[in-house]
Amino acid sequence: MKIGFFAIGIGNLAQPELIATAVEQAERLNFATVWAPEHLLFPQTFASKYPYARGENLPVSTEIPLLNPFLALTYAAARTRRIRLATGICLVPEYNPILLAKICASLDYLSKGRFALGIGIGWLREEFEVLGIPWERRAGRTREYIEAMRKLWRGDHTYRGEFANFTGVISRPTPARPGGIPILVGGQTDAALKRAAAYGDGWCGFNLTPEETAEAVKKIKTLLAANGRERAPFEYAMAPVASATPDDMKRYRDAGIDELYLTPVFRHPLAQEAEVIKLMEELARGWVEPATRL
Repeated sequence: MKIGFFAIGIGNLAQPELIATAVEQAERLNFATVWAPEHLLFPQTFASKYPYARGENLPVSTEIPLLNPFLALTYAAARTRRIRLATGICLVPEYNPILLAKICASLDYLSKGRFALGIGIGWLREEFEVLGIPWERRAGRTREYIEAMRKLWRGDHTYRGEFANFTGVISRPTPARPGGIPILVGGQTDAALKRAAAYGDGWCGFNLTPEETAEAVKKIKTLLAANGRERAPFEYAMAPVASATPDDMKRYRDAGIDELYLTPVFRHPLAQEAEVIKLMEELARGWVEPATRL
């Protein structure tokens, strides 16, 4: 099993010196991935319910710094050489697909193939309304955008769809890897699991117990088989529940998870480089090292 770190680009880990410390330590200590979240904005008031907090509110204040994830990950790429870089998650329907394809390909090119695009369709309706982006049918828009982006990454020049259309387009560079950028589909509703099985290269869940995780993985595998994709490579990643301990790693592994990405920034107000180093070393001893023996 692999262990990832969630997240840079948020709170105190939006500060450049603390991003650098976190990602350098994560690479030194053999974490698999560093993740960066995204919201373009938070309305001062909103009625939408955060779907991943098990009936509670957002785990962080809406007033804290939250960087664009691609800028945070590009900064991280410049400070590292091996560790994977992932969005957790990118709100795809809030972008123009040609622009997003360029941003992702540029990051993958600069990092020499270390980028994974975690995606979602969005949960905060009021954010879409402020941006003037239709809330309805955002799932279909997201699927088309991913299809169009994959066309561009393959060097194709044309895409025709309902939400994206272009002809005779050249966009370089293409991603560093011939197979393109892995798409990890986020969300844990039945609709999200269907999206992951339909066109994702993997799935990333958030704040589920091992038992809930096992049920989600089972559903995805059934859906993959129904789509004729049971033999396709597919990655399963999960942010464990806050109460999880290293003793739970085997249960998540047995549920089918390839990577657990830890979320200590929600519980530890890291303000100094020494605090970041101490936390990363504690996580490495408690999680990363034991995970290699599973």
